[in-house]
Amino acid sequence: MGRAAGVIAKMAYDYQPFPYVRPTGLDRKEHRHKVVIVGAGPIGLAAAIELAQHGVASVVLDDNNVVSVGSRAICWSKRSLEILDRLGVGAACLVKGVTWKVGRTFHGGTEIYNFDLLPEAGHKMPAFVNLQQYYVEEYLVRRALEFPGVIELRWKNKVVGLVRQTDGVIVEIETPDGTYAIETEWLLACDGANSDIRRMMKLHFDGEMFEEKFLIADIEMTADFPSERWFWFEPSFHPGQSALLHKQPDNIYRIDLQLGWGADANVERQPERIIPRIEKVVGHSDFRLDWASVYSFRCGRLANFVHGRVVFVGDSAHVVSPFGARGGNGGLQDVDALCWRLAAIVQGRAEAEILGHYDAERCHGSDENIQNSSRTTRFMTPADGIEKTFRDAVLALAHDCAFARPLVNSGRLSLPCTYPLQNAPDDVRLPACSVPGSVAPDAPIGAGWLLDQLGGEPTLLILGEGSGQFAGLRQVRADVTPEVRERYLGDLNRAYYLIRPDQIIAGRWVDLDPDRVQSAIDDIWGKRP
Repeated sequence: MGRAAGVIAKMAYDYQPFPYVRPTGLDRKEHRHKVVIVGAGPIGLAAAIELAQHGVASVVLDDNNVVSVGSRAICWSKRSLEILDRLGVGAACLVKGVTWKVGRTFHGGTEIYNFDLLPEAGHKMPAFVNLQQYYVEEYLVRRALEFPGVIELRWKNKVVGLVRQTDGVIVEIETPDGTYAIETEWLLACDGANSDIRRMMKLHFDGEMFEEKFLIADIEMTADFPSERWFWFEPSFHPGQSALLHKQPDNIYRIDLQLGWGADANVERQPERIIPRIEKVVGHSDFRLDWASVYSFRCGRLANFVHGRVVFVGDSAHVVSPFGARGGNGGLQDVDALCWRLAAIVQGRAEAEILGHYDAERCHGSDENIQNSSRTTRFMTPADGIEKTFRDAVLALAHDCAFARPLVNSGRLSLPCTYPLQNAPDDVRLPACSVPGSVAPDAPIGAGWLLDQLGGEPTLLILGEGSGQFAGLRQVRADVTPEVRERYLGDLNRAYYLIRPDQIIAGRWVDLDPDRVQSAIDDIWGKRP
């Protein structure tokens, strides 16, 4: 997504600069690092923590020394919360964030459609939490500092050049004290949609640019709006356009307003233009503008995310429109699919070719996100002709006809994709919600949660009357609660699930065959007969 410069007032968040420390490389040659991560946003920090939990050290470089300015990403999905929980910051996000699961869509002043993203109970994490990106980064920085000697955060260290080699990368870095270079076996480009690494490597996104412009504004006010997502098509307060409202912590509300193709970003970002628009939305002037920006965006991705020893992660690899909360959430799923594999490579437990699986899986996930995001954008901002005729007809019918309401597209909200795994054992007698390639469903077990028992390493989950041992493989036997039965067993009395380190189901059986289990384990690590 391309952003214009934001409007910054006296923000509610108290920005505290991180300390710049003179890097060793300015005074003497550093040892060759295993992993260097460019970008200390949510994706880069999450990658460093995930690698650290697998025993791999990294250096994180960032050209700034504060968390993100402005709320930016605010909607964190259930899957992202599960990942953040595994990284050690999930509880902090839940305590601070605004939990929600209901979305309401209006046409004019009439509600025409609503949805519940988590209609069933028995999950540790909610459907969504609204939490400003700067808080997520703050919690991740705090967590990263719990790995001294493993994670090194280098603030005000800007990458200005790189030399790719067969077995690594030489990175040139600019600091307030001068320029130095370090060598690394692997470079992770987590430096966002305007990635300098991508530019240096002359790589480009394939995709579609949307010229429609939107205003995004955070305001501070006391209000009684419920903790829900509200989206309007053609509201009276913003005729002919669309609008979105989300509640955030600290009495901050996010408002998105469609401005039209011909809007001048330089004009529309001025507070004297923004404030009257917001007054029409909330119906009064008793609010304070906290932060705002005007943006247009594109939907696209790199053809490949892995380029030798340089790996692209998050927005540096793929971009989507903000409607559907697929940007930051998709980036965390990149981290989830990448870091256990990279750790195995660094530690000599897998060959570099295993990153081809990361590339294939996350390209698949990105394509799904881009498709959903593009469809949403076309429905929200239809071109003249058949697109607009269809959109207007759906909105008109949705007032009275139930069949039309699911066609109203104000953003298909982020869900993890199901990977098309090769050679994944699948007994189709088991429930459809737990197929290979999907995230293992959570469920309460005793006083805890099933997902807390899974992840980090390949695990054989044994359920019901299943029995047997498998040498060298972590095994977990879970109580068969009603939720476990519904999500994993169905009408059967036993089942075995092989779970990958990222909590993805790699295979499932009703009858256990050690040779088939070993074959599935070999497939996790990219080994072929």
